[in-house]
Amino acid sequence: MTARYTLVTTRRFERQALQLPSAVFTQLRRRLCTIVGDPRHPSLKTHEVKHAVGDFGGKVFEGCVNEKYRFTWEYGSSSEIVLRNVDNHDACLKRP
Repeated sequence: MTARYTLVTTRRFERQALQLPSAVFTQLRRRLCTIVGDPRHPSLKTHEVKHAVGDFGGKVFEGCVNEKYRFTWEYGSSSEIVLRNVDNHDACLKRP
């Protein structure tokens, strides 16, 4: 059985998600359904953002929406994934 996480969004993430082109927003929604069940699913291409520390003191991770867009996240409390940022690749990796 795979782990199930609760997604928590930051205001920044919500603002950015609503500004995405509709096709990219649809792809993001599919990726978020995937991350809830398995944050390490191969389709997400999850990897750690080097030298980044999350708001909870842990690691920050990057996931793939498509070839151009990425999202960042970190683990919150025991079963939470906190969505931090979603944007094109380079802008997404800037500290929110």
